[in-house]
Amino acid sequence: MIIQHKESRSKGAFFIIEEDEIAAELTYSVIHENQMMIEHTRVDEELQGGNIGYELVHKAVDYARMHRYTVIPLCQFAKAVMEKKPELKTS
Repeated sequence: MIIQHKESRSKGAFFIIEEDEIAAELTYSVIHENQMMIEHTRVDEELQGGNIGYELVHKAVDYARMHRYTVIPLCQFAKAVMEKKPELKTS
């Protein structure tokens, strides 16, 4: 599965397309020039249990690091993943 990325101004998403539909998605906003707020993560039921949500969070954190953003996980799933995986912490 390929995680794709789209962004428009201060909003963006990492997502996976399956059968021409978005099957998994993480949405975010960039605020205050140096903060990335993860707003929501959704994975279709058929893909749950395959670490897709984790991969989306990981990709978002990699993107944030590349742009030197601090991640603010409003999404409870992203917050839980980042708490379980200290290597995903950004400052």
